[in-house]
Amino acid sequence: MAPSARRVHRRNPLVTALFSALTLALLIVPVTAAQAHDVLEGTNPANGSTVATVPDEIQMTYNNTPMAIGSEILIQDSSGTNWATGPVTIVDNHVTQALKPGAPAGAYTVNWRIVSSDSHPIEGSFSFTATKSADSASTSNETGPAPSTAVATAAGNDAGTPWGIIGGAAVVLLVVVALVVLARRRLKQSDEA
Repeated sequence: MAPSARRVHRRNPLVTALFSALTLALLIVPVTAAQAHDVLEGTNPANGSTVATVPDEIQMTYNNTPMAIGSEILIQDSSGTNWATGPVTIVDNHVTQALKPGAPAGAYTVNWRIVSSDSHPIEGSFSFTATKSADSASTSNETGPAPSTAVATAAGNDAGTPWGIIGGAAVVLLVVVALVVLARRRLKQSDEA
């Protein structure tokens, strides 16, 4: 009677291995969903800023390289006129949209829709104010990246989830679990023999 009572209290190694794999999968899935979309790290002009003249282009920096297909940026003045011209330009994680010549001084709202590197669309908006029109701009135009954008870009290139390491660790864990299951089966077979 003692051996059968012993079997009742023994856990099935296959069930234990499956439970461990399911637990690992449930721990990894929320991280994947939370970090899937690209994040806007900086804009030039900066959100809420006042610039001397209307820039020739607006620039946005993301933590990853977004996709050009389906990306759209509208640069609207206070009357709702869109001053964006030409296609959205994406180089690495930098997105640029040119403005039409002759844009007037005033408040601007930039509404953007970008396709994230994970192929999901993301959208948002930011605003800036220009004290002079693009026609009255001097030779020193403020179209270079803002220092905060450059810092954010440098930090964004090192950021990200090391999926190769996570995947490798998951494979190693599954191999270890499989070896433990096989070892227990062989021990059980030798005990029964």
